Amino acid sequence: MLIFLLYTITLPALAPAQQTQLAGDSLVVSNSHVRIVANLQSGKVHYRFASAAQFENTTAYVQDLRTGGYTSTGFTRHSFTTDHLNNPLGKGICINLVHEDAEKPVRLIQYITIYEVQPFILLSVEASAKNKDALVETRDISPLTVLPAQQGKIILPGASPLFTDYPFDNDNWVDVVSRPWPSAGKGISGISYELASAYDEHAKNGFAVGSLVHDFWKTGIRYATGSTAGQVDSFIVYGGAATKDDPSLPDSYGGKDGSHDYVAHGTQLGNAVYSPLIYLSASSDIRNDLVGFGNTVKKVSGSLTWNKPAPFYWNSFGVEGVLGYGKVMMPLDVAKISDFLHSLNNFNKTTQPVLSIDSYDGSIYTTEVLQSISRYGKKKGQQMGFYFIPFALWTWKNNISGSKLTNTDHPLSEVLLLDDKHNYIPYKDGEWGAFPIDPTHPYTREYIIAQLKKAKAIDAKFIKIDFLSAGALESTRRYNPAIRSGIQAYDYGMKMLKQLVDSIMGPDIFITQAISPLFPHQYAHTRFLSTDVYSHLRNDQPGFPHYGSTAASMVSATHFWWTQGSLWPYTNMDVVVMKNFQKNKDLSEQEVKVRLFSMMALGSIVGDGSDLRNAAAAERAKKYLNNAAVCDFFSKPKAFTPLRFPVGNGQSQQLSYYLPGDTILVAAFNFDTEKSLAASFPQAELKWQNREYTLQDFLTGKEIGRINKGQSSFTLDIGVKDAVMIKLVPRD
Repeated sequence: MLIFLLYTITLPALAPAQQTQLAGDSLVVSNSHVRIVANLQSGKVHYRFASAAQFENTTAYVQDLRTGGYTSTGFTRHSFTTDHLNNPLGKGICINLVHEDAEKPVRLIQYITIYEVQPFILLSVEASAKNKDALVETRDISPLTVLPAQQGKIILPGASPLFTDYPFDNDNWVDVVSRPWPSAGKGISGISYELASAYDEHAKNGFAVGSLVHDFWKTGIRYATGSTAGQVDSFIVYGGAATKDDPSLPDSYGGKDGSHDYVAHGTQLGNAVYSPLIYLSASSDIRNDLVGFGNTVKKVSGSLTWNKPAPFYWNSFGVEGVLGYGKVMMPLDVAKISDFLHSLNNFNKTTQPVLSIDSYDGSIYTTEVLQSISRYGKKKGQQMGFYFIPFALWTWKNNISGSKLTNTDHPLSEVLLLDDKHNYIPYKDGEWGAFPIDPTHPYTREYIIAQLKKAKAIDAKFIKIDFLSAGALESTRRYNPAIRSGIQAYDYGMKMLKQLVDSIMGPDIFITQAISPLFPHQYAHTRFLSTDVYSHLRNDQPGFPHYGSTAASMVSATHFWWTQGSLWPYTNMDVVVMKNFQKNKDLSEQEVKVRLFSMMALGSIVGDGSDLRNAAAAERAKKYLNNAAVCDFFSKPKAFTPLRFPVGNGQSQQLSYYLPGDTILVAAFNFDTEKSLAASFPQAELKWQNREYTLQDFLTGKEIGRINKGQSSFTLDIGVKDAVMIKLVPRD
């Protein structure tokens, strides 16, 4: 028998009422943003948003390894109850949509949460055995599935739809890619990880779907469109994504943008198993949906705060490279870098700059050597940074059996992750390779403690942790049998790492993640938005690497602008280089300026990777790193809001941004080598007051134009391969 609840919630004036009713065979629950229709005959659910985005005939499923697969529409009985909620996300209703069948040993329960005033809904599904002594085991469970066979489809209004596909991590210089469809008359398909979004390129109306809790599942979002613009034909959000790199595909289109796994995702096992908790939002502005996602993740999972000025740092990797065997300058000439940084009065104004020694060999950079650098830096008002890799070890493949885990007396072979043939899993394959170690193993804990004691011994206040994705790989062996998946092990390891940092080094240690999964996020203060950036303008620039350019970094980073202030206090766009990165060709001064502006536009902390012993590099550093306005901005960096998003991952992007505030800032980037950019900034979006303004160059303060009272927009002309940053200063 159906249970029916009809009630009215009294809300403050102007707040939209939440309504629940039965309409024919359907339960209908709505607020002013979304209408949920659950058909109690078929078991299908429709999500219809006020912005006109529609998810029609959606289902849920579980693939039980013991008894087979179950889809919500495959049961004969569909009933519901509702629960009233009042939690940090607000007041709302959780619909408990139960799918049962007398012939089936498993039931599905969809949990659909709608809040009184929130524009998003939350989705999850439970699969439970009807026999209390029976078990369900799965590595494939979905709370939101749209399939043509079930007459499912997603409709997105607008003439120019784009689907944004996010990689699992920021390794291998893979890109976040927004793809138009149809493309060449055909649809598009792929797998996005943890988050996916779609929007109209011009109107910006769209939807975002993402996972909110990251303690067990790698969440995949498998999508396929047909040749109809604005219609997604297949869309499966599922826990259990585990993909191997595929060298036959382009890196950012399935080649290296997945989870890098060698074995299947671990299984969740119990009398009841649960899918990822999913956020679904659609509105007239996709930017609101993405910001809402970030803020919701923060409320659900928390995030670190930083109550001091943001750190400024110098990093050795751009000069010395890996290990230090090249002896380009290290370690003796670090003192010259320290002396030069000390001479930059504005660079030293708000914080003690960090000397970050990166990717070094312990036999060269012993604790004693690093302590000597630390002592010298302290005399110049500087702090030390420390680099290490918590969940992987670089070693010779043919010597694994004879190797010890660094800083311990334990065999390396006992902590390495294994595939289903009991072979060691490589994270970075090669004769000299990186091999992942088990975050749950007490030997790994011992190794991390030894590293942190070294960091403590040199009085480091800044830690860069790298190659973290290794700890999230699936494995057939774990020391702790209760840890059953790669992300569960990674979450365990990161939580342990943060606790050890706090106990060994103290609570005020700034942690930045380099190569790492996007989630879980809450154990660091910032994370690289892309892989290492070498500061040249474009990937296709002759004489430079075909990766790591400013243009390429902006393709991904722009799609992650919402992470600053939600997932982390700041972002990290890696370091700017004043002259040349390692042995690469020299950069033009314009490239340096564009690179610096790109870091500012995405809310990054500021780092430099230059050989500041070089006179040309030093002069540019005085001009840019010691600029008073630049240093003031980087003491409290904020991400600009994109006006234009990158489309595809081509290098000729033309992008524009604004930062609201008492003094509005705008930035525009033209990575095209042939076409200039006329970047328009509308008052309706930037919301400057009805008064006169001077447009001032951010670096020099020089007037470059004006806004008259009543003016509805202004335009900035940006030449090829250039960027501008302007502030709006009232004239009265």
